[in-house]
Amino acid sequence: MQGRTLWELKVFCAVVEKHSFVTAARMMGISPSSATRTVQSLEAQLGVQLLQRSHKLLSLSGAGEVYYDFAKKMLEVQAEAEDEITNLQSGVTGSIRFSAPEIFSRFFLPEQIGIFTQDFSDMRIDVLYTDIIVDPIQENLNFSIRGVYPTSSELIGYPLWSYDRILCASPAYIKKHGTPIEPEDLSGHTIVLHTAPRVLKDWYFKSDARTLRMHMPATHRVNSGAGLYELIRTGMGVGRLASWVTKTAIENGELVHLCPAYRLVSSSGKSPQMHAVYGSKGLPRRAQMLLELLRAKGLEQGFETLQR
Repeated sequence: MQGRTLWELKVFCAVVEKHSFVTAARMMGISPSSATRTVQSLEAQLGVQLLQRSHKLLSLSGAGEVYYDFAKKMLEVQAEAEDEITNLQSGVTGSIRFSAPEIFSRFFLPEQIGIFTQDFSDMRIDVLYTDIIVDPIQENLNFSIRGVYPTSSELIGYPLWSYDRILCASPAYIKKHGTPIEPEDLSGHTIVLHTAPRVLKDWYFKSDARTLRMHMPATHRVNSGAGLYELIRTGMGVGRLASWVTKTAIENGELVHLCPAYRLVSSSGKSPQMHAVYGSKGLPRRAQMLLELLRAKGLEQGFETLQR
């Protein structure tokens, strides 16, 4: 390759695919000036201009179009070689660093990490529990688990399971204040609201018969999923919780499912999805294996909700 490195090819391809030095640099974890110098170095080595630059436009030259196709093929061959080497290894070692919503610290994840590390005793796990939306590239994470409605992103998504948001309250609260059956029955009830990662004052109720938008002023607010669960469990009011969180508690009678004919959806009528996101450089095999385990165990425990 006469001095041209895989790193230069990766930066060049990222700039082409993102149509931006700034966006590509962010994805690669380098400065925009470093990305610019890398592409300029590649052009100098080849003796041709690969990119045509203007104030608002970045496009491939004729030589750039040809070179981009070959660069992608070379990177794909390198990735295949790395995968083959990984598959030849007798075990998976190293560390996995990721973020997850705080509610995961109480439900599901600790048990699954225990199962995973039993099979791979040399594995080191580093979890950042937070309800704030974390960018895995900026925080140097392998991936970030999210439970909000999917939005457009430069990150690659790895779906875990879809689920419903449902209304719940404690038996003690219901005994004192009654059981709302229809969304309109919530008038006068105490509402507890989760404020992270964002405040959703308007709730969208969807049943087989109708979709209803309601403004829900909160009496109590908390920025933690685990904190919201505790407020509802101890009888402080009515709140929205993920179906995968409440499944066992409802079955055991610790929580009551309110307005059972309805589920809470996004403004576009979609159910939320638990998913992981990661940068375009991909996942190490060990991180991919953990996500595969989480998805399989979630589906095994009945977390997936059929879309209606």
